[in-house]
Amino acid sequence: MIEGVRHIIFDLGNVLLNINPELTYKALGDLQIPQFESVYQSLCAAQVFEQFETNEINSRQFLDQLKQAAGIALSDEVLIHAWNALLLDFPLRRLQILQQLRLYHDLVLLSNTNEIHEQRFNQILQQDHSIPNIGVFFDKVYLSHRVGMRKPNPTLFARVLDECGFKAEHTLFIDDVAENVAAAASLGIQTIWLEAHMRIEEHIFLNRTT
Repeated sequence: MIEGVRHIIFDLGNVLLNINPELTYKALGDLQIPQFESVYQSLCAAQVFEQFETNEINSRQFLDQLKQAAGIALSDEVLIHAWNALLLDFPLRRLQILQQLRLYHDLVLLSNTNEIHEQRFNQILQQDHSIPNIGVFFDKVYLSHRVGMRKPNPTLFARVLDECGFKAEHTLFIDDVAENVAAAASLGIQTIWLEAHMRIEEHIFLNRTT
């Protein structure tokens, strides 16, 4: 790991939590929504998903917009199940790494997510590992829908540094999205881009925790 690091900021999806966004796209498509691809693209163009991730719209408004766009009768339960399909599992070794790192480093979670996904990934953590929520591993948690900003907004990274009292040169940020890594690096934060073939337990930390 990079020398001089005292503070580590982790992304969530595909860094700590295995996800597959294609599963949500497929699950929504399986609902037999007429002209689904066009409907999905219109939701993307209207930035509905981004608005949900910054709490510009709440869960009720988000689900209602999905229903309206679908044009067919769909229950909240069915939509939520499809929306959560991308969320898979927390490998135990990654959670063990967090526990070990916390002995020597300040740990922060910084994730673009939403209220429905937050409820589900904490449920997965409870079901699989009897851990109530992801926050137990971190000194601070920044979720986009709670702070009203998404990565790669540099203001979000600056806020984390300021509120946590971190110096950029002693801070490491790990994310699977190159654009987010570039934004953090522009502020002088040390970064690791976790490319698609990489895993933190195989390519970054291994048995090193200091």
